[in-house]
Amino acid sequence: MALLISIGHDGWYTEEQLAEELRTAAPGADIRPISSPGNLEDITVLAVSALKSDLPARLPNLKLVQKLGAGVDTIVAHPGLAPHVRVARLRPLEPAHEIAEYCLAYVLRGQRNMLAHAASQSRSAWEPLAPGRPAETTVGVLGLGHIGGMTARLMRDMRFRVLGWSRSPKEIEGVNCRHGDAALHQMLGECDYVCSILPSTPATRRLMNAETLAAMKPGATLINAGRGDLVDEPALVAALGKGRPGHAVLDVVSQEPLPADSPLWTHPQVTITPHVSGWHLGDALKDVVENYRRLEAGENLLHEVDRERGY
Repeated sequence: MALLISIGHDGWYTEEQLAEELRTAAPGADIRPISSPGNLEDITVLAVSALKSDLPARLPNLKLVQKLGAGVDTIVAHPGLAPHVRVARLRPLEPAHEIAEYCLAYVLRGQRNMLAHAASQSRSAWEPLAPGRPAETTVGVLGLGHIGGMTARLMRDMRFRVLGWSRSPKEIEGVNCRHGDAALHQMLGECDYVCSILPSTPATRRLMNAETLAAMKPGATLINAGRGDLVDEPALVAALGKGRPGHAVLDVVSQEPLPADSPLWTHPQVTITPHVSGWHLGDALKDVVENYRRLEAGENLLHEVDRERGY
């Protein structure tokens, strides 16, 4: 039994760095980076950020794919992953805090008129603007799971009026929680900022389309730190021209890296960041080696995913 690490993309940890951290957490465990995989028949657990298309077929004894993060949409839908292979994700606190902070940073950028002040400085113009008041500002959070709930509570603690939306009923103290399709349009029309922390499922893909974008409050800001396929990007470009929303902050996009010829790069009402809102795994690395141990012992896994539901 061995655990193989294949990050699947550049710009984050390397496999060797992660293998070293995991070995520290589980001394003596057989943990291998993809650069030194050894006999692939030994591999029973595969730890990935993005699952490469050809990898499952090369691992005849694979039993578990451990996602090094929360989103598992591309893994559960992977055509080469045998039905018996289980999937687990992480529910780490550190990147959840980071994603909540990312959303707050861009809300505060708007509240404190930072873009306008930068434009004034470029003209050597002294142009005071009153900042927004939190109590008079409504922040909406789409998705009230582990990360979305943390985001909603952070906004609440910063004294914003907070609306939350989810598919099923949720309760968060101090947050006006709504659920179901019928409630979405009305909520969007009330929000000055909409933070999306939704997973990718058949029900959420292209949720922000021409119809729902048109329901947004004029001049509002859409912040997407969930999954790129939540947003219909051509519809977003058209909607920005109508001021609903007035600005979009996108940490995730439908194709990553974002192609150089995408109009999103140069659109004056779009801010792009390269999928950096949640970065560090923190103590969640312990869950990777714990699931490795539990699989061998025949025990229940941490944060196992229902592959039919996609989460």
